Amino acid sequence: MFSEVVVVGQIARDLVLEAPDDPAELLGGQGANQALALSQLGVTVSLVGVVGQDAAGDALRARARADRIGTTHVVRRPGTETAVIVDVVDDDGRRRYLEHIPDATLVTETDVVAAAAPISAAGSLIVQLRQPAPTALLAARLARTAGTRVVLDGAPGRDAAGLLALADVVRADGHEAELLTGEAADDVAGAARAAADLRRRGPSVVVLEVAGQGHLFAGPGQAWFVPHVETEVVDPAGAGDALVATLTAALTRRRPLETAACLAVAAAAATTEHAGGRPHLSRPVLDRLQPRRLETVDA
Repeated sequence: MFSEVVVVGQIARDLVLEAPDDPAELLGGQGANQALALSQLGVTVSLVGVVGQDAAGDALRARARADRIGTTHVVRRPGTETAVIVDVVDDDGRRRYLEHIPDATLVTETDVVAAAAPISAAGSLIVQLRQPAPTALLAARLARTAGTRVVLDGAPGRDAAGLLALADVVRADGHEAELLTGEAADDVAGAARAAADLRRRGPSVVVLEVAGQGHLFAGPGQAWFVPHVETEVVDPAGAGDALVATLTAALTRRRPLETAACLAVAAAAATTEHAGGRPHLSRPVLDRLQPRRLETVDA
């Protein structure tokens, strides 16, 4: 089935422990979180990822289908356990994050080749760069050849130049931006310099987090700094995933970058209002949390 967006990324059991409530077990992992956010925004989406050949993996695939996520290319890997993420939020709002992600639950080049048809037919492809570099590079090449928009999330462990040359959109936090450029993106000016460097290396749109302040969105000829939305933060898990998914949804639907930036920041804020990384996005939520101002920055 044709999907507007294909996501290549992690799938995991997300165990959310929020004192004093009982634990909740959710469909989680960066890939699944992004795919779910896209589905909630009304975008048809398929997920390329890996679960174990176990009861947990079967349950996650069923949960994804119930969430209207295409799972044809979610692989059940024999001989491995499904990845597990534990997100603990105590009474004082302190958070601990633990994960068990077996190497066998990472997406391989073979998995990407099997998903070549939906990747080539999609409007956009999101690749999380915590996946192996050869996997990310192959997925990006397939998409680029087909004219599919390539959205990279994070910093590649290696072959950064090759991946950046294939990318249309790159999103990174401050640490990842410094790894990619050597430029500390700890204020708006630093983020603008880092974004300009990255744009010279391939992507037309760069989104960089300025820690504790907001995000810089840089596109052709124009850049904006969007401050964090004021809201009650319960748990920051999943905020970046919601931002990337919403940005991709808006660009896939040909919304202007300025509009896409406001929607993406609102989605990130909404995901911090509850424990766990599972998004809860709707038009009323996005309308409530959209930023009131954008600051123009020299591109």
